[in-house]
Amino acid sequence: MPTLQRRPLLQGGLAAALAPWAAGAAARTGPKVLRMALPTAEAGFDPPRVGDQSSVAVLGAIFEAPLTFDYLARPATLRPNTAAALPEVSADHTRIVVTLRPGILFADDPAFGGRPRELVAQDYVYSVKRFYDPAITTERLYIFENAKLLGLSELRRAAIAGKTAFPYDVEVPGIRALDRYRFEIRLGEPDPRFVLHLAVPATFGAVAREVVERYAADPMAHPVGTGPFRLAQWRRSSLIVLERNPRFRGVRFEGTPAPGDAEAAAVAAQLQGKTLPLLDRVELSVIVEDQPRWLAFEGGDLDAVVVPSPFAPRVVPGGRLAPYLAQQGVQLSRSVMSGVTFSFFNCEDPVVGGITPAQVALRRAIGLACDNPALLERGFLGQGVVAQSMVAPYNTGYDPRLVSEVARPAPARAMALLDLYGFVDRNGDGWRERPDGSPLSIELAATADQRSRLLAEVWERRMTQIGLRFTFAFMPFPELIRRTLAGSLQMSAMSWNNGPDGDFYLSLAYGPNAGQNNDARFRLPAYDALYRRQRALPDGPERWAVMAEAQRMMLAYMPYLPHLHQVLNDVSRPWVRGWLRHPVAELRFLHADIQAEPLR
Repeated sequence: MPTLQRRPLLQGGLAAALAPWAAGAAARTGPKVLRMALPTAEAGFDPPRVGDQSSVAVLGAIFEAPLTFDYLARPATLRPNTAAALPEVSADHTRIVVTLRPGILFADDPAFGGRPRELVAQDYVYSVKRFYDPAITTERLYIFENAKLLGLSELRRAAIAGKTAFPYDVEVPGIRALDRYRFEIRLGEPDPRFVLHLAVPATFGAVAREVVERYAADPMAHPVGTGPFRLAQWRRSSLIVLERNPRFRGVRFEGTPAPGDAEAAAVAAQLQGKTLPLLDRVELSVIVEDQPRWLAFEGGDLDAVVVPSPFAPRVVPGGRLAPYLAQQGVQLSRSVMSGVTFSFFNCEDPVVGGITPAQVALRRAIGLACDNPALLERGFLGQGVVAQSMVAPYNTGYDPRLVSEVARPAPARAMALLDLYGFVDRNGDGWRERPDGSPLSIELAATADQRSRLLAEVWERRMTQIGLRFTFAFMPFPELIRRTLAGSLQMSAMSWNNGPDGDFYLSLAYGPNAGQNNDARFRLPAYDALYRRQRALPDGPERWAVMAEAQRMMLAYMPYLPHLHQVLNDVSRPWVRGWLRHPVAELRFLHADIQAEPLR
């Protein structure tokens, strides 16, 4: 990939900078088209098969889950979506009944034979069963298996053992249609927060069986849902075009701003009384490198973009929009992500893995020597906050008062810990060996981009300081994911964004999730017991105490090394309305509007 070349952003002065904005303003008539950029390439658009941020964002515009989140409420608040009301949940949190609104239609597709196709309860049953199909590789089967949906794991195991097709038509109590518009979920153990998954299109988005079967050769390229948009054009890793779904029922805007949230109140005023969606098209260009992405926004080719961190000091100095952009009416929205950037250690690897005291000491020494403030400054230009644990902001269990040893570098302590457990330089070459005298070399994998190379410089400097030989492997993001799931990486830099419950971040270290979202392949019975305990508890002080203990155990054994929570600077043109980042869901395509108006 091309390297980032820094250039002055305002070559030609303010008049030249204003010219493309004036042209863009004049073009805001006709169909309402929102132009954006994705910073990473998409994998595709079949819900069980994808987990990357770009693909998931598109899924949320095409597929619908039974529930959704209030666009403006903070903390995140559930609302009915395709469901007629919030689900009925039994007192012991093991039975959930969802009733759908009649008359919701899928987007037209040849698979339906020219007839309108209504959404029914059986569509959700089929969609969930697909996660259990051994023929489908998915990262999110753990969501259902951890909740022990009754009978489904047994169907999966039988299909694997018999090498047969998954029996979609066999009814099981775990999820079944009660009638045309009602389906029931039965869990093998209490899960007070399972209903949150019913608001995630990538997990509970309804697909139609006839569409999946018609396009079985390439289901990633043929998403057909009931959502506000449909896929109109796709050039892989280049351009995604969504257009308004003519079959979409339209929804009346509802939103409840938190008291004192002026930004959310302004969005509520813009959208009050309107029927959504308001856009006719969304054009998403894949622009991986930071400089071309920002220049596309400055040049008038994009209506909204996240400010790439190398440009943040110039664009948002001191957290405020630069005057040259403010004069053009550019809008700024800043938010801490409900996510965490981290590195994981492959706990099955003979060099960095294991749970013996010496192996844990090696990982903790690396954590002590790692300079998270420098990683934040060098790779993200200070646009974030140093993480104290793996649980992210806006999630239940996140403790803003927590201070951990990973927050600031302590190389002297790191070297003392390595010495104590026998990681010393035996041959005088300046590099430490393992306690048995064998060579010690650690490879850290990351995406092949400029930021990763800048971060690698910080890593190499700090690890050399304590005598650890580090090498680096840079690869495209899909390859990084493939090798992560295969367990073939020793260490890797990654990020997750999820919410609103910290259970997800704790599940990253849950043993049965190894090979899915447990990238570290960490297995510790004592931790697994803590994780299961907090899952079964209702929200309250008892659960929060167990979650805090689980976080401390993650930090002690360090299968993951948390680095930071990013701050995102969303900027948009003056004609973009209703544009607000939800902390845990992509809801902006549904709520955004384009209004022509002159420059202010």
